[in-house]
Amino acid sequence: MAIFTAVLLGTLPIFALIVLGRLVQARLSEQAWTGLDKLNFEVLFPALLFTAAASRPIDLSRVMVIGPAVWAILTLGLVAGYAARRFGPETFLDFAGAWQTAWRFNTAIGFVAAAILTHADTALMAVVAGMAVPVANVFAVSALSRGGNLGLAATVRRVVLNPFFMASLLGVLVGISGFTIPDVIMSPLRLLGQAAIPVALVSVGATLDWRALARLNGFSGTILGVKLMLLPAVTLGTCLLLGADPSITSILTMFAALPTASAAHVLASAFGADRALTATIVAQSTLVSAVTLPLWITLVEFLV
Repeated sequence: MAIFTAVLLGTLPIFALIVLGRLVQARLSEQAWTGLDKLNFEVLFPALLFTAAASRPIDLSRVMVIGPAVWAILTLGLVAGYAARRFGPETFLDFAGAWQTAWRFNTAIGFVAAAILTHADTALMAVVAGMAVPVANVFAVSALSRGGNLGLAATVRRVVLNPFFMASLLGVLVGISGFTIPDVIMSPLRLLGQAAIPVALVSVGATLDWRALARLNGFSGTILGVKLMLLPAVTLGTCLLLGADPSITSILTMFAALPTASAAHVLASAFGADRALTATIVAQSTLVSAVTLPLWITLVEFLV
């Protein structure tokens, strides 16, 4: 009980900032919130991803373990999430827009949750993000491309030029190399990165459809079951069975239990998929994770 209380108190700031976003939503226009999201996507979060990974040496052996494990988690979400197809919309494009929420993840919540873990930290989360961002985007863009008309070259370009991908990759490469970047460069990047998480969480709260739980059905329930229950259960069970290092078990289980990416509906809209359907599942995933994420973190803290 003490562990659960500590975890609950640790995750409380996440959802407090989301609630704050709801309270101040009307003080900014929709265009302002969109601009804030763009600033975070293009500048603030890339700075956080880069500095978290590049600030200390990264053991290459850990990258070799984390990479395949993260890709396996994403692949499981992709395959298992397809089970929702029979409940979903008729057109494959609209289905793909929602399907991506079964494997994509909220990086902001991941960084806050990583700081709570006893055996892992934000630097390890940066490695996880670096391994996960490109593959998650390849899966999402490929699925939406199948329902749309985006060619292979455009798909590759969209993935490679993703700011999260570029920042994570560069940060991991610097961390592996052991090179120390001068403080005159890292200090302003750290300041930018410190703004990323609170801005992201407040923005999530401002754009969240708080009535979404009332629209939970077989389609969204299947996707949420895969994302918030199946993925962390399989991940934790596999790590315990294989006797994985406590830090690896902790970070992978927490990663698998994260709610879906808050910007998934933006990508769906860009391809012409049903934006409202995707946004509803994003909201449901975020709200339900207020219960499931502390439970999974508590379980992994207790078992490892």
